[in-house]
Amino acid sequence: MPLLLAIALAASPTVAQMKWERRILIVSAPAADDASLAEQRRILATWKTNAAARDLTIVEVVGDTVRGASDPAAALRRKYRLPTSFTAILVGKDGGEKLRSAKPFPAAALEATIDAMPMRKAGQR
Repeated sequence: MPLLLAIALAASPTVAQMKWERRILIVSAPAADDASLAEQRRILATWKTNAAARDLTIVEVVGDTVRGASDPAAALRRKYRLPTSFTAILVGKDGGEKLRSAKPFPAAALEATIDAMPMRKAGQR
């Protein structure tokens, strides 16, 4: 199993490698049982098709574990100044931070912000 896990982790690109290709929603929580993390996951589960249509990749940083990218948790915490409490950050295709919240993002807020981005508008033409 560790070999398969290593292969699966190696298959994920880093956040930097996704620049210009994907928008990234970084969801950070201190532990897997965090209530805000559960709420953000619930919102995203119902919004999966819309997220895919908007080139959105979800990267979870929970404790020392990262899902959705191959970056180490410590590196993402440093780069995005993630506190120990729940934080959600929307990163544009240009690599810039577009939204930051200490509460889960409602799907409507993600959709409106992404749809207003120049690269999203250009892609819709």
